[in-house]
Amino acid sequence: MSRDESTRPAAEGRFADLGRVHLLGIGGVGVSGVARILQEQGVAVSGSDAKDLPVMRELAAGGARITVGYDAAHLGRDVTTVIASSIAGPGNPEHDAAVARGLRVLHRSEGLALAMRGHRVLAVAGTHGKTTTSSMAAMAFSDAGWDPTFAVGAAVAGLGTNARAGQGEWFIAEADESDGTLVNYPSTIGIVTTVEADHLDHYGTEEAVHQVFRDFAGGLPAAAQGGVLVACLDDAGAADLAAWAREHAAADVVTYGSAPRDGVAPDLLVTDLAVEPGETGVGQRATFRMADGPARTLHLQVPGRHNALNAAAVVLAAVRAGMAFEAAVRGVEAFRGTARRFEFRGAARGVRVFDDYAHHPTEVAAAVSAGRAVAADARVHVLFQPHLFSRTRDFAAEFAAALSGADAVRVLPVYAAREEPMPGVDSSLIASRLTTGAAEDRVVAEDRAEAVRSLAAGATAGDVVLTMGAGDVTALGADVLAELGRDAAPGVAHP
Repeated sequence: MSRDESTRPAAEGRFADLGRVHLLGIGGVGVSGVARILQEQGVAVSGSDAKDLPVMRELAAGGARITVGYDAAHLGRDVTTVIASSIAGPGNPEHDAAVARGLRVLHRSEGLALAMRGHRVLAVAGTHGKTTTSSMAAMAFSDAGWDPTFAVGAAVAGLGTNARAGQGEWFIAEADESDGTLVNYPSTIGIVTTVEADHLDHYGTEEAVHQVFRDFAGGLPAAAQGGVLVACLDDAGAADLAAWAREHAAADVVTYGSAPRDGVAPDLLVTDLAVEPGETGVGQRATFRMADGPARTLHLQVPGRHNALNAAAVVLAAVRAGMAFEAAVRGVEAFRGTARRFEFRGAARGVRVFDDYAHHPTEVAAAVSAGRAVAADARVHVLFQPHLFSRTRDFAAEFAAALSGADAVRVLPVYAAREEPMPGVDSSLIASRLTTGAAEDRVVAEDRAEAVRSLAAGATAGDVVLTMGAGDVTALGADVLAELGRDAAPGVAHP
């Protein structure tokens, strides 16, 4: 969303000390979000990335100085502050030149924390559900007229972007736990959706993962200063965090869930879930009841029990921020989804195709469950791409168990991302443990084109196809639709 120059707050004051900010990895969703917010608040921005990506052209159109490729010469003499993505650290020529010049060099999370200056912060954390929940919050606060600043992990349907500088007092942020940086944010309210083992390449142990969430909860301000932890009772890790926080943290602790846990009733109870038609292909009905009285049956445009819980987290956090219960409910009902979160890609021959970013067993199970709800008595076909060799090694059995909830599964080769191959670790570790369907429906698909052809050939009217993973499998949804016989029908719009 473009903003008239006259509406932008001047860089003086909150940002006067930053000077020109140069961002490394500016094409990435996290760094580009920081760049967009700083730019919209009047800060002079420049940046580089290895590839020429569409968001870079958008930033350039707004006045940013953008270069493709990394070279020390790109670091202009007017740069005062450098913000770097996790993959543009020491060894990157622009990063090293900035260090040699004595410039302030910050990690992306520290740059986002700077952009939060002058705001009250709602930070959404959790090993799963962060992007959807933070996007729901951005929509709910916007729908209520609160005009928040937000930075989330995907473009929000209806808002047209993943980041924007608003005029309101609230800043909504997705707080990433993958490298421990969620503790960098000056959060007022913190949502924690789930806590379980993930990113063990960084943490080493599951206990270390739990500890970083305790550090996050312990860093929230005291209840008297508005500090609130919002946690999910349906998730064992988040429920344990809530119990810990009641004993050790200064913030108030409130919970949401579908039932009491250990004798503790949630502050917002979610019941009566039912699939129903929705504007984005399929939605669901749910009843939300606050412990102190208000209740409402609402109609969500995104399917899956996990999304009903995500919506409950947003409603509870919004109410604690001062929003009326009815306004918060209307806001989550207005949410139409985000890119790559059970995103409807189209339909052909009566087969609906969805794409999901799921790359952890719990996320995979949730996506398969949502697909099963949409398909009803029809079949669910999954084209899954494991992400990272270390994650495949650590969770092969759990991935297989989650995927076995589908009727047919084709497992693509591991998407390496930042890792080198590991001896003995490949997609067969997952495929060999699958228990779903016939043998031909639980295979490693080395040939992507053949995987698309065989999957489409086995799908009939009413079936659901899911492309799933954090790598480039997302591109195959269009191929599945083409193989099914026609171009994609319009899905969720993500301008």
